[in-house]
Amino acid sequence: MPHGRRRIRTAVVGALLTAAALAGCAGSPGPGGEAAAPARPKPTATPTPASAWAVPPASVAAVGDSVTRAFDACALLADCPEASWATGTDPAVNSLALRLLGPGKLAGNSWNLAQSGARMAALPAQMARAAAERPGLVTVMIGANDACRPTPAGMTPVADFRRSFETALARLRKDAPKARVYVASVPDLRRLWDTGRAEPPARRVWELGVCGSMLADPEDLGAAAEERRASVAGRVAAYNRVLGEVCARDALCRYDGGAVFGFRFDASLLSAWDWFHPSREGQARLAELAYRRITAE
Repeated sequence: MPHGRRRIRTAVVGALLTAAALAGCAGSPGPGGEAAAPARPKPTATPTPASAWAVPPASVAAVGDSVTRAFDACALLADCPEASWATGTDPAVNSLALRLLGPGKLAGNSWNLAQSGARMAALPAQMARAAAERPGLVTVMIGANDACRPTPAGMTPVADFRRSFETALARLRKDAPKARVYVASVPDLRRLWDTGRAEPPARRVWELGVCGSMLADPEDLGAAAEERRASVAGRVAAYNRVLGEVCARDALCRYDGGAVFGFRFDASLLSAWDWFHPSREGQARLAELAYRRITAE
């Protein structure tokens, strides 16, 4: 990118992000993170009835946060739902809904109910709205904002995270007992830091407050900074364990097995505006991951 254009983009990002908190980057006390929760009995996974997944769903509802709204995928500080991995209409992304329902069938049969900046506490209300549509499939991608706080002290406690997710699935089952559920893992925020820390544009944007708990002072490799990042990484791992455990107790729920967490987003798959959210190309890869898991036998 020419240096003049980079300076302009950095100035614009700085002005706008200073005026409004980055919606998609939005716990337990203490910089070291939360003490481990009491051990719980390991849930016994209930096999999903093969017949329930063999027939493609007739409709898709998406709940979650800014990633599902495709924030910063098309324009600065703006949602771009047409590019959403879950329900987008952009053929270049080839969203999950496009793959499952087919072109021309999304209107009236797909709903993007995610909200940029949402944390797990907001999921029960989103899920209630999804259940009201009686969808064949509900996609869930949420949790990054629970870890992405200004400091580790503001991260959502694991017990609260679990309680909200359990409540959300219960609300779905109340009105849509036959809906299938796909749950994506929380992305690896430490790998995101490692990907962008050597890039000057990423560092300049991150300095404005993007996911401060993990991305603040990206070049600092001192003990305190490394301890802070390890605390956030540990919390993300705990969130993913909760998603897998709670999903395993629902016969019509499929967790991605850590596919999103394990995916290596390189610079080309991240938004050029914030180096945090997926670009259109990144959204397409999320759609591919979800489709592969949902259609697996």
